[in-house]
Amino acid sequence: MSILYVSPHPDAFPSLRALIAARYGEAGEGPGWGGAHPRICLQPPPTSRTPFPPPRLPALEQGPGGLWVWGATAVSQLLWPAGLGGSGGSQAAVLVQQWVSYADTELIPAACGATLPALGLRSPAQDPQAALGALGRALSPLEEWLRLHTYLAGEAPTLADLAAVTALLLPFRYVLDPSARQVWGNVTRWFLTCVQQPEFRAVLGEVVLYSGARPFSQQPKKPKPEKKEKRDPGVITYDLPTPPGEKKDVSGTMPDSYSPQYVEAAWYPWWEQQGFFKPEYGRPSVSTPNPRGVFMMCIPPPNVTGSLHLGHALTNAIQDSLTRWHRMLGETTLWNPGCDHAGIATQVVVEKKLWRERGLSRHQLGREAFLQEVWKWKEEKGDRIYHQLKKLGSSLDWDRACFTMDPKLCEAVTEAFVRLHEEGVIYRSTRLVNWSCTLNSAISDIEVDKKELTGRTLLPVPGYKEKVEFGVLVSFAYKVQGSDSDEEVVVATTRIETMLGDVAVAVHPEDSRYQHLKGKSVRHPFLSRSLPIVFDDFVDMAFGTGAVKITPAHDQNDYEVGQRHGLEAISIMDSRGALVNVPPPFLGLPRFEARKAVLAALKEQGLFRGVQDNPMVVPLCNRSKDVVEPLLRPQWYVRCGEMAQAASAAVTRGDLRILPEAHQRTWHAWMDNIRDWCISRQLWWGHRIPAYFVTVNDPAVPPGEDPDGRYWVSGRSEAEAREKAAKEFGVTPDKISLQQDEDVLDTWFSSGLFPFSILGWPNQSEDLSVFYPGTLLETGHDILFFWVARMVMLGLKLTGRLPFREVYLHAIVRDAHGRKMSKSLGNVIDPLDVIHGVSLQGLHEQLLNSNLDPSEVEKAKEGQKADFPAGIPECGTDALRFGLCAYTSQGRDINLDVNRILGYRHFCNKLWNATKFALRGLGKDFVPSPTSQPGGHESLVDRWILSRLAEAVKLSNHGFQTYDFPAVTTSQYSFWLYELCDVYLECLKPVLNGEDQAAAECARQTLYTCLDVGLRLLSPFMPFVTEELFQRLPRRAPQTPPSLCVTPYPEPSECSWKDPEAEAALELALSITRAVRSLRADYNLTRIKPDCFLEVADEATGALASAVAGYVQALASAGVVAVLAPGAPAPQGCAVALASDRCSIHLQLQGLVDPARELGKLQAKRGEAQRQAQRLQERRATPGYSVKVPLEVQEADEAKLQQTEAELRKVDEAITLFQKML
Repeated sequence: MSILYVSPHPDAFPSLRALIAARYGEAGEGPGWGGAHPRICLQPPPTSRTPFPPPRLPALEQGPGGLWVWGATAVSQLLWPAGLGGSGGSQAAVLVQQWVSYADTELIPAACGATLPALGLRSPAQDPQAALGALGRALSPLEEWLRLHTYLAGEAPTLADLAAVTALLLPFRYVLDPSARQVWGNVTRWFLTCVQQPEFRAVLGEVVLYSGARPFSQQPKKPKPEKKEKRDPGVITYDLPTPPGEKKDVSGTMPDSYSPQYVEAAWYPWWEQQGFFKPEYGRPSVSTPNPRGVFMMCIPPPNVTGSLHLGHALTNAIQDSLTRWHRMLGETTLWNPGCDHAGIATQVVVEKKLWRERGLSRHQLGREAFLQEVWKWKEEKGDRIYHQLKKLGSSLDWDRACFTMDPKLCEAVTEAFVRLHEEGVIYRSTRLVNWSCTLNSAISDIEVDKKELTGRTLLPVPGYKEKVEFGVLVSFAYKVQGSDSDEEVVVATTRIETMLGDVAVAVHPEDSRYQHLKGKSVRHPFLSRSLPIVFDDFVDMAFGTGAVKITPAHDQNDYEVGQRHGLEAISIMDSRGALVNVPPPFLGLPRFEARKAVLAALKEQGLFRGVQDNPMVVPLCNRSKDVVEPLLRPQWYVRCGEMAQAASAAVTRGDLRILPEAHQRTWHAWMDNIRDWCISRQLWWGHRIPAYFVTVNDPAVPPGEDPDGRYWVSGRSEAEAREKAAKEFGVTPDKISLQQDEDVLDTWFSSGLFPFSILGWPNQSEDLSVFYPGTLLETGHDILFFWVARMVMLGLKLTGRLPFREVYLHAIVRDAHGRKMSKSLGNVIDPLDVIHGVSLQGLHEQLLNSNLDPSEVEKAKEGQKADFPAGIPECGTDALRFGLCAYTSQGRDINLDVNRILGYRHFCNKLWNATKFALRGLGKDFVPSPTSQPGGHESLVDRWILSRLAEAVKLSNHGFQTYDFPAVTTSQYSFWLYELCDVYLECLKPVLNGEDQAAAECARQTLYTCLDVGLRLLSPFMPFVTEELFQRLPRRAPQTPPSLCVTPYPEPSECSWKDPEAEAALELALSITRAVRSLRADYNLTRIKPDCFLEVADEATGALASAVAGYVQALASAGVVAVLAPGAPAPQGCAVALASDRCSIHLQLQGLVDPARELGKLQAKRGEAQRQAQRLQERRATPGYSVKVPLEVQEADEAKLQQTEAELRKVDEAITLFQKML
């Protein structure tokens, strides 16, 4: 038995690290070193057990007399289930190891240095502010990395997260108060996410964060958090009186910091009032020829019942960004809004409301009165989604908004049905359908959730007091008819009640066990009929007994067997799930009550042969949560074969592009295997089917039956249908009686017509001629078949043209843990909650107001508490939109961590502050030049920033063209943050404050160009903050567009400023700056500007270095920056680093640091590194290491050893340097 020795102290973070690793080992496939799970011992090992002094804790004894391993790093790595954890091979392993090393060498010393004085465990003479500063420097790389990552390596916690989280336990418990945690928002979000994981919680319990009140007598003075609170951007609001539709007043002073509430106020009503979103804007009519072209896209119509979730927000962020980009390119642009009537969902909502408020069912109310109630509900509640879309900044033409039950669209639906019925594409047939007994309706495949069971499971079913058993296979016997030996055939089923509808038993033609039963039958124990034994290839001989019961009316496979063998299909359930066509005592029983009764009857007759667990999939109606039954029903079907071939061919020819191209394979697979589409729904709310059953009042014409299509006619009106029927049966119209079908059409039928029905089809209109076919269809890949394919098939069939030329399919949004968004998990997020922020209590209250089962509410609350322990911070619309578009690089699914959106709010604040600084630098009297072309006198850094801006313009346009949204967001983010703010503005400060007015004016013009072009670049993603800032800029010419959203988008032809020479020079400056900053951090030179000497390899590099010396001085906070003459030695007492292969940095330390003190620290660091290297070398030299140790662990050990040896070399160089300084 292995033993893990740990400290019992609750703050012993090295031991906590080992214990959590052990928990992961237990949850996984065992510890990575291959042994059994260790026993935990809360004390040091006895000295008698060790051949050396007791090692420091944690320590792991691998079996009595076995190998000893000690130290948190080594022990945790052995206990972790897969060595390093995470996926991605050696590259991921190296990344994990780098972060583990960072935690050990940087985070732990900084965390202890900041926390121990606060706990009174170190001399008060130590400077607590310096210690906190060191902690801040250690946290900075973490904060930046976690801006775009949920975890340190991969999409789940690894050893890297374990090492870093445990290193920071003390600061989060005792030092980092709320204001500090706000500064380190990404680190805090990540820390809370990790400590909420089950393995962390099992060891740490509830981690209580430092509140700011320390119960110790010696409290170091801290900066007052009130100053932070005064600058809290969330409290800034726009309070100037602005009537809706009037332009926002931006004449006042800019607020101190960015606030979404302030920025987003008043702009949208003004945009809408001015008609900026209409394709007619700026032209006489939409049909006016536009050399720039036409862009048309229709919105995937959301359900009128619902509210938007983050999946909708992603769809609209992408679509609006594309729409705004095309509009700014000068194209005639239409993004057409609409809303779907959502047949089942809306009817269920109104039925529940009716029952709750008045105690009435729809049948008690009657069809017409019920439909009036639905329309009333729609008028009262149906605008919520439109409100949310406007809050998201969606630039839709609201004057063209369509509802699928509007008269214009109803006419299109009727026309489409009648045309397709007349052509024989729509036909009447009796087939198996997905049936919801609760809804009393057929439902589509997309409305069926598949619940996977591993074995016996009790599930709640609407209408049943007790849960119903699923996931079991019941075996019973049928006696062979006419057998003298009491021979029997044993069959098995998961739905024992359906045996009352059995009409045969099937076996495989090659099954030798049943060859003697050819031509024979078995007796049904409860019915007066015999069941023939049929031989069919579909039977799996290896499953069970190799014999299968056949129930054609209640199973798709059985139905097909029945068709092949001419078997009768006997329905034994009505539309409510009660048994029919069966003898007492089963007659009238609800289906799952009958399940119990049939089982008891089989046992009573001695025919029961056993029950066993059986993994299975249970189909559930996602509206009613009822178990779906396959039932035979006469329904209307669309014949899809020829239409599917045409749709598939369009993609093959390249007429229709589907992006990403990986989805084309799915498209062809679906089209090649398509089934006819059932379009009947047994509802009242929706498009009533314009088909009529004909009764002919003439004895010469026999009465018809429902499945007989000849007795059904369709018509645009009842009069037209009557004329058709009279002509069909050769009688006068007065002898025709018509009964319209009570059913309505599947909602997807009207949605499939959406791209042309919204434009007035079947009637000709200006919009139809200009905007059909559309340009693009953008939606989620999950409805590629259910909606996109049907639009293509119906568009080609009814108009002869594709409804759009391109389809772009974005990823599906999941939560940060990769789980599907589900109300019961508490992870469904309203975009407005991300925009405005919401407390944890507010999230809980939303659950209580939802239709969740009370038993699921507590589970959902736990999910919310784990993911959003402090609620959701206010992020604003722009940050949400930008973040969602940046996320689309993750492939088919997006694991969205809502808290990461907060990082983009900080980006908005950076935009705000940069523009505010720039406007001060430009001055009130600044007049921009008439064009953006450089004047020819720009400095090196001016040329560089214009070159980088030109690159951002090129990447942005190319990214939009190829739907590579992460490339666009990354280029824009990098330009604004890393190039404009971090470099150019810093280099600009001495110029604007200098004496050279010509240089300052040139810099101002360049700065203005950066703001003007940079804001236009960002506008499609961040319409509010860019409009707010753009409106505060002076204009190049008086006749410029009134709004940023109709201002031309920057194009490469306008911004042809690429300058490789300037970029090479500034790259050297930045390389030198990075090296200087690294050395300053190594030697803790935070408040000192050390002199810097550059040793270059040749004259050309020297000239370049001299040219950028001033920029290095500004960017690196250096003193003198001098280039050494060729062969000249650097001054004594300098630290050395490489900026490039042709330039070395010598940073003057003499007189700035205490050599003796630094030597002591370095000697201790060297000793620890040597011990670590020795342990790794001994571990790798262990017999059998290369065979027994997993490959990923070996790779990690090698990476760790290389890193440790590199650290040793660096330490030795520093020791040599300081010895010379003594």
